[in-house]
Amino acid sequence: MTDATAVGQIQEVAARIREGVQRVIVGKGEVINLAIVALLCRGHILVEDVPGIGKTTMAKAIAQSLGCTFKRIQFTPDLMPTDVLGVNFFNQKTSDFEFREGPIFSQVLLADEINRATPRTQSALLEAMQERQATVDGVTRPLPDPFLVMATQNPIEMEGTFPLPEAQLDRFMVRIKLGYPTPEEESDILLRFERDSVVEAVEAVTEGGELGRMQRQVTEVRVDDSVRQYIVAITQASRENQALMLGASPRAALALYKTAQGTAAIDGRDFVTPDDVKSMVPHVLPHRLMLASNARLRGRSTENVVREIMASVPVPIER
Repeated sequence: MTDATAVGQIQEVAARIREGVQRVIVGKGEVINLAIVALLCRGHILVEDVPGIGKTTMAKAIAQSLGCTFKRIQFTPDLMPTDVLGVNFFNQKTSDFEFREGPIFSQVLLADEINRATPRTQSALLEAMQERQATVDGVTRPLPDPFLVMATQNPIEMEGTFPLPEAQLDRFMVRIKLGYPTPEEESDILLRFERDSVVEAVEAVTEGGELGRMQRQVTEVRVDDSVRQYIVAITQASRENQALMLGASPRAALALYKTAQGTAAIDGRDFVTPDDVKSMVPHVLPHRLMLASNARLRGRSTENVVREIMASVPVPIER
């Protein structure tokens, strides 16, 4: 079980990361908190929204604030798996084959416009995202620790894109949507970016070793039996809902459990409340679910179904 001092340190570092990212991203404190929670829970992040909202900018700012090794892949239809994983090549000087690491061998990987790559290339990330290792030509190599994937995609543009398969969507701990800024925020954006980009001004507030320590401490945040059963009831209800063809997986339940711990930690608490779980459900579950055909024809969405599930599952109360 983590102590109050450790939780206080996590809260302090999270506040510094948030402050650094908000030098670039105007407002969006809740969205940035979600990203920090996923990072603390060793989870991968899918940033999904229309063009020009700031998806890539936010991902770069978060990576810079972590002080970790960072690489970016611009996903395109002609991208090959070897462009992601790396390749064995023959070195004429040594007369031997050598392995040239791909960009996936970094602590933070930005997969920009991930849905533009072919399914074959997308699948190159599956092993890395789940097992934190990469296999090339039969040889398995461990990835750096921590290892985090931040992917962006544009859900509006369909031409030249390949929808992410369910198996890959399930590996993203949270899905984040930035949304349009308010008039006041948009005015601030115009002033802030009047001359140059300010992403380079973001300074590292932590480093890989400290991030790894905080990730371990988050797993020790206390979760009461009643809260754990609440999480189980939510995921079970999704599997029994007639509007869904595919309910929440055990991986989704684990993601909900972990992100609730992360939410409590950045709030400075060493215990999880039902409100922590409720706050994370809209970001952890909808992208993992699949609508039944009749529900889809009626224009329903997974977000609507999740809201109905949350309204039907009793919330545990303190006795």
